[in-house]
Amino acid sequence: MTAAQLTVLLADLALIVVLARLFGRLARCCGQPPVIGEMVAGVLLGPSLFGGAISDTVFPADVRPSLSALANVGLAVFMFVVGLELPRNLLRGRGSLAVTVSFSSIALPFGLGTVLALHLLTTHPTENRLGFVLFLGAAMAVTAFPVLARLLADLRLTGTPLGGLVLTCAAVDDVAAWSLLAVVAAVSDAGGPDQWRLLFVLPYLAVMRWIVTPVLRRLTGDLTVPGLAGLLMSAAATEWMGLHFFFGAFLFGVVMPREGTAALLNRLGGLGSVLLLPVFFVVAGLQVNLTSIGWSGFGELGLVLVVAIGGKFAGGYLAARAGGVPPRSSAALGLLLNTRGLTELVILSVGLSLGVLDQSLYSSMVVMALVTTAMAGPLLRLLVRGDTAELPEVRRAAV
Repeated sequence: MTAAQLTVLLADLALIVVLARLFGRLARCCGQPPVIGEMVAGVLLGPSLFGGAISDTVFPADVRPSLSALANVGLAVFMFVVGLELPRNLLRGRGSLAVTVSFSSIALPFGLGTVLALHLLTTHPTENRLGFVLFLGAAMAVTAFPVLARLLADLRLTGTPLGGLVLTCAAVDDVAAWSLLAVVAAVSDAGGPDQWRLLFVLPYLAVMRWIVTPVLRRLTGDLTVPGLAGLLMSAAATEWMGLHFFFGAFLFGVVMPREGTAALLNRLGGLGSVLLLPVFFVVAGLQVNLTSIGWSGFGELGLVLVVAIGGKFAGGYLAARAGGVPPRSSAALGLLLNTRGLTELVILSVGLSLGVLDQSLYSSMVVMALVTTAMAGPLLRLLVRGDTAELPEVRRAAV
């Protein structure tokens, strides 16, 4: 990297940090989670405005590879933190209702997503039809556990039975979505010269379960160094196997013990949220060109929104009603499970890098991620009229 390139890179990082904070605060003032503002900032810095003149000037082509590298590191850190914060024993004490709602809130949108994918193949042809169909299904089934947890805290629903049920379903959805995405990555690489590396997946999982996990549990003190080194090595291993590095980072977070990780979370969380994730938003936004959607694309965007919102809402609502949850609590659950946030953006970025999505469909899916995340809070506040006390069935529901 030349001195001129380094100068531009450092200036770009400063701009990204400042804009992410400003747009995050603006989103918070509008009653939205800060991630919405940061995602919007990334899109606005992309080629959608002024024919890409801003993005080409501020982020020249010779600097973008460095930004992409930092974005990938940020994504690995984020996935590790998601895995580490994932509730253990997800369904313990939740009963059959949680199992039913979790399955329904995944299966219905996944099924509708695959049907939509078959329709979209006519306008978005791809060599990997199976990967495309599976990917659309997984993208429709995801719920953003980290964003949802913060939203529930803001709405004072964390300690309610409904809040517990929603978090359980979101955690299960996350695990299912990442597993499905790992399958998509493997399918997308099928037939390549290095596909034999997938044979190492089962040994890798066995090593993580029966060697790495016991070793980590025996470690004492500050786990910052083993945690950071471990997540990077695990991410490198799955990337080498063809499963994408996000899966290794996520799985290492799952097997990491929680004792002694406070310092690690503080350090990684601060660096990730302030610098690395905003860089990821910008890199993702540089691939979003809303002008490429076109008039025909608005029809596809409408279908994407109907399937994404309707599938998640119906899956959660119908299963909750079948389990005896009152109508308004069931509706609240369906709305909350539509929160996709950063998790959806991660999945879409992976789909783009795998060649499963083209730019126009990727842009439409990013809009869907923004809409479904932004709508959850206002619609739920409208449902409960700004006060959870006006939704008594939230606390009485037998969940």
